[in-house]
Amino acid sequence: MQNSNLKEQVPTSFNTNYSTYKLQNNDVLSVKVLSVDPDMSELFNITNPNNSYGVADPGSMYLSGYSIDAEGFINLPTVGKLQVAGLTTTQAQDLIQRGLSRYINDATVVVKLISFKISVLGNVTRPGYFYVFNERANLLEVLGMAGDLTQGANRENIKLIRQTPEGAEVVLLDLTDANLVQSQYYYLKPNDVLYVEPRKAQLKRENLIVVSAVLGVISTAALLVNFFVK
Repeated sequence: MQNSNLKEQVPTSFNTNYSTYKLQNNDVLSVKVLSVDPDMSELFNITNPNNSYGVADPGSMYLSGYSIDAEGFINLPTVGKLQVAGLTTTQAQDLIQRGLSRYINDATVVVKLISFKISVLGNVTRPGYFYVFNERANLLEVLGMAGDLTQGANRENIKLIRQTPEGAEVVLLDLTDANLVQSQYYYLKPNDVLYVEPRKAQLKRENLIVVSAVLGVISTAALLVNFFVK
């Protein structure tokens, strides 16, 4: 029998501020071509066709992908150079599809961004960098990949460092704020860096430990000097 005194929990809805990522210079794309002519398809598939996306080693995928050069182009066999910088991956996929249609009939092109890397530093369980195979990855998902925040982490002061054409941008994010999901920085972009600061109490505790250790060394040294002098 249900308790009539329990109040029904009404979910809170927010509009998330997400903008589709536009490809930039130095991004790396995986281009996979599927057709009834496997020989022609393999001309473009420089990645291992036996590996599906997300399964292959990120390093090998990166090395075998198509890099966008300083002028915003990728260079495909036979097709030549195509300008993809400033396009979404879907738009780049359509552009490559049109370019290939002159050489392969009924080909299907799949384009993925494989250089989506996020660095997570500071007070998390597993700091490091992580490859993301989801262009709509958000802040909480990436922190989960890093094993979540430690007990000494400051959840109200997460630094997001993002490189823009105008220079580095630093933003402070508060995980305890429910409105965070509406922030334009809730969804991450390639090469973002997250730094999780420690709480002030944690810093004081660590500083106290260091000071105690230094004083211990000094006291021991003083006792040894006093012993040898005598």
